[in-house]
Amino acid sequence: MISIGINYSQMHDSSACIARDGEVLFAVAEERLSRLKHDARFPVLAIRACLDFAGVQAEQVDFICQGWSPPRVSFLHDLSCYASGKQPAESRALLNSTRHFLSMWHQRSGEARFHQAFGASRPKFRLFEHHLAHAISAYAYSGFADAAILVIDGRGAWEATSIWRGRDGRIEHVRTIPWPNSLGLFYAQFTHYLGFEPYSDEWKVMGLAPYGKPGVDLSRFITVEEGGYRVAARLLFGKDSAPSAAIEELLGPRRVPESEITDHHKDIAFAVQDECEKAMLKLAASAVAKTGCRNLCLAGGVALNSKANGKILTSGLVDNLFVQPAAGDDGVCLGAALAPHLDAGGKLPLHKMRHAYLGPASSDAEIEKALTTYKIRHTRVSDPASAAAELLAAGKILGWFQGRMEFGPRALGSRSILADPRDPEMTAKVNNAVKFREWWRPFAPSMLAGAAADFIESATDSPFMILTAQVRPEKRAVIPAVTHVDGSARPQTVERDANPLYWKLICEFGGLTGVPVVVNTSFNLRGEPIVCTPTDAIRTFFSSGMDALVIGSFLVEK
Repeated sequence: MISIGINYSQMHDSSACIARDGEVLFAVAEERLSRLKHDARFPVLAIRACLDFAGVQAEQVDFICQGWSPPRVSFLHDLSCYASGKQPAESRALLNSTRHFLSMWHQRSGEARFHQAFGASRPKFRLFEHHLAHAISAYAYSGFADAAILVIDGRGAWEATSIWRGRDGRIEHVRTIPWPNSLGLFYAQFTHYLGFEPYSDEWKVMGLAPYGKPGVDLSRFITVEEGGYRVAARLLFGKDSAPSAAIEELLGPRRVPESEITDHHKDIAFAVQDECEKAMLKLAASAVAKTGCRNLCLAGGVALNSKANGKILTSGLVDNLFVQPAAGDDGVCLGAALAPHLDAGGKLPLHKMRHAYLGPASSDAEIEKALTTYKIRHTRVSDPASAAAELLAAGKILGWFQGRMEFGPRALGSRSILADPRDPEMTAKVNNAVKFREWWRPFAPSMLAGAAADFIESATDSPFMILTAQVRPEKRAVIPAVTHVDGSARPQTVERDANPLYWKLICEFGGLTGVPVVVNTSFNLRGEPIVCTPTDAIRTFFSSGMDALVIGSFLVEK
């Protein structure tokens, strides 16, 4: 059976993957190919890339599976919320809901777009509930036969948070908290209030939070209670979904984007993150209690909150935690592609996901052609890992473009910018001269899995850079560039089998410096998607303050 899973809701992060007999072969977000950040359009480019990679034609595919309910479901739920007063029934919001419904209904939730792009073909178009697709994407790749599953995001069609039980390849629904009682909505509205882009820049708030201190009371907007939380959604909505007057009455005027960050803004970020962490701990406890299972899987955009994830893992509530690396909406395609296996009482194929290198790759011939086309001086190197390690040890900032691109929002050693973690000025250097982003944004360490316990308290398997932990006090001065202001870090543990070349680079760097850790951040500039092609990498390299680019078997230096 060949199935294509897609995420498409006209909201954000469209994506596609292709699976054969339950094995995902390829996955990519539309933004990486279109170069439009968080591209919400129907993922034509991503679907075409899936077909090309698998070497199949559209008519050879059995199912096209979309992780979204029929349009009428979300529209009727919105109307119910307006009528009951859960959401302010302001004309613009109603108009937007109607416009979204009519557009999705006209396209038959993407089916018409698929046939327009790929012709009338044999695949059966299937719609699956958004949270069910999220739940499958977490459980089926966790390696757990028996698990509690917790999905937390802004909203699905009508869902905000849901709990499921996965057992022997089958999934059972346990509980749903409906929109607009949404933890993701709460975090997004305060992200917007702080001058950032909601449903996109939440990690900016998470990074800013440790600079704040307790004291801001947000209990008017959220109450954390046994079993989860209650969000006063009506108080969060302002005109055209902007932050409400109630927020500004309590906290003062909304921050103007790009303006100064004050201590007051830092304290608000602290409070927002603190409420999120407390709510997620309560939800995790509820999931374990309702399922009787201490293996927990997380998905949904809120599950990208690495600080909260780390607290869940060390809380004693769970024995094992798996967070699907593309936990946001782009990862919905992974669950949708497998959903047909549940037909007629069937079982999901279960695999332990050890890496996220599911995207496109470029051969040395393709890389050299791009370098030659742009008349860029380059050197072929026999050992890219050793060459990169020597440059890093000399204090250089590198672009690193190797192998298949990662699926999900994190660069994990294929499309990365790398630097020396020992330099206390390196965070400022990379933020200011390379990424052109906010000064408080932290960087993550990639480290050899075998050395993680030497640097991280309560070190655990963390291949996807999605769990935050504390750096050992005696090591904070050793790796200051990846130690955040509160002593935390978001480590990636690298194993030889998962990424041999990246593992060798870190090993070589450790041999030169005694520190088997490197600074790893995504290979992109602020506001742009992570690079996908050699041309993307070359343009980004020459548009930034990076010193060198190791791309395939070639070295480019400024």
